Amino acid sequence: MSLGDDTGRTRTRLPEGSGDPYGGARRSGRSSSRSLVTVVGVVVLLIAAIAFANRGGGDSDAEEGGGGDSPKAAATAPSGEKPVSAGEAGVPAGFPHTRQGAESAAANYAVVLVSADILKPDRRTEIVRQVFVSEKQASLEDRFDRAYTKEFLGSIGLDENGNAAPGETYVSRTMPIGTKVTSYSDTEAGVDVWCSGVFGTAGEKTTNPVTSDWFTMTLQLRWADGDWKVDSFAQKDGPAPVPGDNKASTAEEMATAVQEYGGFTYAR
Repeated sequence: MSLGDDTGRTRTRLPEGSGDPYGGARRSGRSSSRSLVTVVGVVVLLIAAIAFANRGGGDSDAEEGGGGDSPKAAATAPSGEKPVSAGEAGVPAGFPHTRQGAESAAANYAVVLVSADILKPDRRTEIVRQVFVSEKQASLEDRFDRAYTKEFLGSIGLDENGNAAPGETYVSRTMPIGTKVTSYSDTEAGVDVWCSGVFGTAGEKTTNPVTSDWFTMTLQLRWADGDWKVDSFAQKDGPAPVPGDNKASTAEEMATAVQEYGGFTYAR
């Protein structure tokens, strides 16, 4: 499950066809020997990379900023700044009035806007008031309420309060992969957040099993009341990688993972 666009709609990800999106058949049925060679190769590369990263000084280019062939800092390299603290309703707040602060706000807000809490009426009110600029809160809360009706919640196995049936766990966990600033000024910022996520209901009899999704959320932010707030947002599919060969976990394993593993506060 994930928000569809700035109208507040939510869509259900239906199972796709078996064809490979890159033109070939999906990988399956590999021999154990080939898998072993692959694993050994990856381990060797990881060991070499770790050894290289931990190697002591002696490289004058690295000490002086690098030569022409030295790797350049990535656009989303860590800034070294500490993550912001949680604000009201458990939503991160107090973002720096900087370009990096806008990126951090966008990443954290993307997580919140596609969370399981947004489906709970009481939590939704708190989230909307924390995330959005004040003049948009009333209209957006109304649009969310009209989108997440009792009938809609029932169609994905939740009651009118956004809770799963006994013995089941609803999952909606978003993980930002990276951010990109599309526009920036002292008062406004546009940020794209590339995300992956897991969405669905973990339960033995569920008709809405937990699946993965890739999407990009675009947020228009405004500096208001001493913090970055959302003015509007939209979402589109992808970019998505070719599906891997991971064995699907059981409903019990998924439910346990959601309960045992907490989320992150994202910062540049």
